Amino acid sequence: MKFIPSTVVVISALMLSACATTVKPTYTSPTQYQALNCGQLTAEFNRIQQYIENGVQPAKSTGMGVGLGLGGGWGRGGWGFGPSISVNMGQSSNTKNTELSRLYGQQDAISQAAQFKNCAQVPKR
Repeated sequence: MKFIPSTVVVISALMLSACATTVKPTYTSPTQYQALNCGQLTAEFNRIQQYIENGVQPAKSTGMGVGLGLGGGWGRGGWGFGPSISVNMGQSSNTKNTELSRLYGQQDAISQAAQFKNCAQVPKR
C-alpha cells in the first residue's frame, strides 16, 4: 500500500518541475550601454521591465532564400557535375521564452553598466 502514495508524490513532483522551467538570460555585452548615463540606464531598464510586464510578443519574421550551387555525383550517365538551384520560403517565429531570455540578458547588461559607472541606484531584475 505504501507504493501507491509514494508513486503519486513522485509523479506530482515531476509534473510540477516540468511546468516550472526558468528562462535563463542570453549574454548581452554591457559595452552596448556605455554611452548612457545613470538616468538613461535606469530609464532603459524600466522600459524593458514594462515591456515584460505587459506581455512579451515575439516578432515574426518571414524570409525567402535562393541558392545557386554546383553539385556532383554518380548518376545514370556516369559521374559528373551539374548546376543546382534551390528556393526556400518560410516563416520563423521566436518563442516567448527566447524573447524573454534576450530581454533578461539586456537587463543584466544594463545592471552591469550601471555598476561599472558607479551609479547611485543599480537596477536589478
